[in-house]
Amino acid sequence: MNEHAGPPAAVLNARIIETLGQDIASGVLAPGDRLTLDGLQQEFGVSRTVVRDCMRILESMNLVYSKRRVGIVVQDPQLWNVFDPRIIKWRLAGPGRAEQFRTLTELRVGVEPVAAAAAATHAAAAERDRMVELAAELRRLGEAGELEEFLQADIEFHTLLLRSSGNDMFASLQDVVAEVLAGRTRQGMMPPKPSEAALRGHVLVADAVAAGDGAAALAHMMDLLEEVRQAIEG
Repeated sequence: MNEHAGPPAAVLNARIIETLGQDIASGVLAPGDRLTLDGLQQEFGVSRTVVRDCMRILESMNLVYSKRRVGIVVQDPQLWNVFDPRIIKWRLAGPGRAEQFRTLTELRVGVEPVAAAAAATHAAAAERDRMVELAAELRRLGEAGELEEFLQADIEFHTLLLRSSGNDMFASLQDVVAEVLAGRTRQGMMPPKPSEAALRGHVLVADAVAAGDGAAALAHMMDLLEEVRQAIEG
């Protein structure tokens, strides 16, 4: 084994993508700014092949585009793939996080209550049972102030809700919702212990889904997301 070998390509790619993605999402690199392969090679100390691979990934997110004789150009935010979880993460870590939380919460309000109602109809028995288990786990972890474990259970809860809705469009948003939940914890926007309203809300949603009561599931999810909205704005 070569002890002097550099980091693997995947590590280099991740570092470059993370750095440039954050710079674009935060506005350090503004729309219209130009990058060059030579400049990026020098900045990151990597091969042209590595830089090209990274640019393809950023292009797939519509963060940049390549133009002959011009180079690599930063795209206008209106053209970004705003549902990409990586872009969501970078925007939540930047100066516009409040606006990003607002728009993402509005998206959740428009989707998750309807998904909860659909889950009350379409969820399998095992999914209903697991949702009730997760709601109880969330209460236990929340009351104990174990925020990292609470986050993982919360992500599983909302992912299961979207998946069990029977709607593949809702299910496709599971990574988006997971990144929103993770971002709130990463950005220090969670209280030391989740509120009683939030803990009770998860239980009420789970119980309604388990009982096959779509109207109650929708209403309780609306209430739960209203608590989230007020907590973020407060």
